[in-house]
Amino acid sequence: MENRNLYSVTGLFDTPDEIVQAVEAVQKEGYTKYDVNTPYPVHGLDIKMKLPPSKLGYFALALGLTGAIGALFFMWWSMSMDYPVVIGGKPFFAFPAFIPVTFEVTVLIASVGTVLTMLFLYFRFPNLSHPLHDTDYMKSVSNDKFGISIEAEDSLFDVVRVKKLFEKLGAKRISEINFDIAELNKKPKIFELKFMVFLLFTAIIISGASYFTLNKLLYMEPFNWMMEQSRVMPQSHSKIFKDGFGMRNPVSGTVARGSMPYMFAGQPDIAGEKLVNPFIPDEKTLTLGKKKYNTYCSPCHGNFAKGDARLNGQFPNPPSLHSDKVRTWTDGRIFAVITEGQNIMPSYAQQLTPDERWAVILYVRALQRAVNAKEDDLK
Repeated sequence: MENRNLYSVTGLFDTPDEIVQAVEAVQKEGYTKYDVNTPYPVHGLDIKMKLPPSKLGYFALALGLTGAIGALFFMWWSMSMDYPVVIGGKPFFAFPAFIPVTFEVTVLIASVGTVLTMLFLYFRFPNLSHPLHDTDYMKSVSNDKFGISIEAEDSLFDVVRVKKLFEKLGAKRISEINFDIAELNKKPKIFELKFMVFLLFTAIIISGASYFTLNKLLYMEPFNWMMEQSRVMPQSHSKIFKDGFGMRNPVSGTVARGSMPYMFAGQPDIAGEKLVNPFIPDEKTLTLGKKKYNTYCSPCHGNFAKGDARLNGQFPNPPSLHSDKVRTWTDGRIFAVITEGQNIMPSYAQQLTPDERWAVILYVRALQRAVNAKEDDLK
């Protein structure tokens, strides 16, 4: 009598070589609806089974591209359209700076989305029912045995024929796997009440644990020791020093290794008389000066030093560097302003080395000459 509840016939083997030989024999017999279960991956078994490439990779590709395009579009819209901000003289759409974020979002969307696709689309989660679950066969192949299961849906399936094939191959245990009646009648439902309650319960537990960890636990001993260290924070008040400032100026008269002290602090006019630019306006120096000018100077002074700031009114515009006053300044006088600052312009001594400051001055001179060209410059 035909068993209509039969799912498959299984056979167990002891070694990887035996399961590989069994797969070759099953393929040779013409069976197509079968599966192999092993306690660990067996190299080359997928080739012997002639498995087609998984289509899950297409979902990963589509999700990854969606994440990359979405991240780039969001950063472009935020930084270039909705709230454009000049950062260090960089263009609004600074593509190299956006690569790390784009990469992370691509990996995040691709990995999480692929897992969800596998669970909900391929595995029909949360329906975990399967005839092989909780059988002696599955317990064996999860431990130290290698098994093969030929399904009754195969067009060539015949119980007697399959059992004889397994016996011929030397299978240690041959079993019939039947459907459970409850499994046959069960219809997978994503929005099953029990599952949704489980998700809600899980979300509440994780949210509560995260809140407690981030807002309570980290402020308890000993977890707060790294945060509450006996040190002076930058720009903070200090009770140690008489003036109350935590940040200290260098000790008067000291010089840092590898640097020369600026000899004309507070004396810009004397600096203009004494300091001489040690460089000539060759291609290398002007290229360096242009690069540093565009990075640190152009946000306020404009690309051509006309005082037309690129900050869209976020900061007061400086005067033009093409005025008669600035054009008649010596290079040393401009060097003093860059080094110490003037009015609301801060010092750029920390951002630019002395050589870079001189190079910027030569580039400014080139801009001044271009805007205020004389007739003999055209010869």
